[in-house]
Amino acid sequence: MPPYPGPGPEQGAAAEQTAYLPPYPGPAQQQAVAPEGWFRDEAPAPAAPAPGPDWSQGAGTAVSAAETAYLPPYPGPGPEQGAAAEQTAYLPPFPGPEPQAQEPAVAAAEQTAYLPPQAAADPAPARAQAQAQAPAGSAAGAPQAPADWSPPTLGGNTLRAVDPAQARAEGRSPIIDPGPQSAILTAALGLLLAAAAALGQFALLVPLIALQGLTAAGWFRLNGMWPARQGIALAFAGALVADAAVLAVEDAYGAGAIVGTLGAWVLLTLVLQLRSHADPDERMYGLMASVASAALAIICAGYLAADTAAVTVGAAAVAVAVFVRALPLPTATSVGVSLASAAGAGVAVGGLTSVGVGGALLGLAAGVCALVGLRVAAYDYPSKFVHMTAGVALPLAAAAPAVYLIGRVVG
Repeated sequence: MPPYPGPGPEQGAAAEQTAYLPPYPGPAQQQAVAPEGWFRDEAPAPAAPAPGPDWSQGAGTAVSAAETAYLPPYPGPGPEQGAAAEQTAYLPPFPGPEPQAQEPAVAAAEQTAYLPPQAAADPAPARAQAQAQAPAGSAAGAPQAPADWSPPTLGGNTLRAVDPAQARAEGRSPIIDPGPQSAILTAALGLLLAAAAALGQFALLVPLIALQGLTAAGWFRLNGMWPARQGIALAFAGALVADAAVLAVEDAYGAGAIVGTLGAWVLLTLVLQLRSHADPDERMYGLMASVASAALAIICAGYLAADTAAVTVGAAAVAVAVFVRALPLPTATSVGVSLASAAGAGVAVGGLTSVGVGGALLGLAAGVCALVGLRVAAYDYPSKFVHMTAGVALPLAAAAPAVYLIGRVVG
């Protein structure tokens, strides 16, 4: 072995870099830590480690340098460590124990500086909590906050109309009457039916077909189903078949033709819905809407089966009742005045036809049915399209059975 040259400048630098490392065990300590028994078959009991050097004395640094003289020198920061430093250069500094203990609020504010405020993100829980914490006595005198929902309109507002349940919770009614525009159209169609009935059954077909088409389309839209082209086409086809059946038979069998067409169309609608691949709930909704729309459109054929004089009186009574109901009057007063006007219109028009005084009863019954249909068209926040279809057609469609039955009684 070559002689030991003694500590040089490089080893001195290595000693300074490794001054805080634990002492390297010497030969005696290695013998104490790793006895000769380790290289034998049997393993003796481990011996207690020898005590290290006394670091309280000043010679500890020299002893440490002598014991770690054979360790390889520390290479210093290399290119890999420099790359790691570049990768972590933009990371936030790790807070030490003293700043974190002294300024915890500042550190928390820095960490949450870019988070969105909770009050602006979800104002509903904050408003509910504020209302719950407010005293009961201050609620009566304090002004109420403006509502977040816009009032229901029929002019095509961009905001979504509130649900009926929400309207009831706010103290508003989910019923919106069709209004004067629908009343004017209903009155015009009713007067057209009354005038066409005086000319004969074939002249009555033109406004009757328009009434049946409005009924089929309006009922589907009233139930929230749009577009429902197949259901509307099916209901309208049933109405046309009923019209043809009534015209094909004698006047005494007109009601039977309507009932037979209605039964056949209900069965056809049921078969078509059973072949649908939609969800069970959707099929049930579609079945009920299709059956109801077809029934209302087919029942309108009662104007063809009824006496022409009764059709004239009943259609005129419906027109007057719907128009008076649209006037700006209190609800009870408006209903009473509209029914009285319908009865008066029945008497007036009945005097011009063969119905006579019985036109009062016919006009009153037609007016009641018209108000029922108008109420149905006003339910559940309907849209303007509903008012222009169901709001126009349902009063006349609901009055068709009354015109047929009361017309046979008084005629």
